[in-house]
Amino acid sequence: MKNSTESYLVAAFLSVTGGFLDAYTFVSRDGVFANAQTGNFARLAICLANGNWELVLRYFIPIIFFVAGVSVAMWISRRTTQTRLFCWQQYAVLLEIALLFIVSWIPYGKVSNVCANVLVSFTCAIQAESFRKVLGTPFASTMCTGNLRNATEYLNHFLVDKEKSFLQKSVQYFGIDILFVFGAVVGTFTTKAFQTHATLCCCAVLGVVFLAIPRKSK
Repeated sequence: MKNSTESYLVAAFLSVTGGFLDAYTFVSRDGVFANAQTGNFARLAICLANGNWELVLRYFIPIIFFVAGVSVAMWISRRTTQTRLFCWQQYAVLLEIALLFIVSWIPYGKVSNVCANVLVSFTCAIQAESFRKVLGTPFASTMCTGNLRNATEYLNHFLVDKEKSFLQKSVQYFGIDILFVFGAVVGTFTTKAFQTHATLCCCAVLGVVFLAIPRKSK
């Protein structure tokens, strides 16, 4: 039986959300990446090398809360096993929606931006841990590097073996990254237009994800 949480439709909407949130925090919340903690690690190291201790905290705190988000997602998966109503990933999506709704009402400011980045990083971590496969193969909805590597690997397998399934998987992975980029473009324009309230768009998209997963999904 196919797992509906691994459908390409779900992965597509999640990837759009991932790109959107990365653009949102970078454009409007002091240039911090919500999803790509690698970028925050790099900036953290640069700040350490330059002795810029205030900026060290700016990049360190989202990393800590990303770790916390993964832990919370794992807790949800253990505590809210398949119920009569929803699968555990749906509970995770509901939590994401609630957190992003809160973020939409946090005003701009030195301290408030840190709070917003913390919540968005926490949200992205929950998503990254809760949805780790598309059509049975590993993928990431909150970053592109792994997907790009997998797409390239499958493309090379196809060029050597001429097997169409490899080409299909390659196209799927490239498509996920394209959707991430699309989400980032939309997120940039939407953030400039609606400012802090832009995350409400992600709430709507995640609502579609919630509905796209049938009850009693296995």
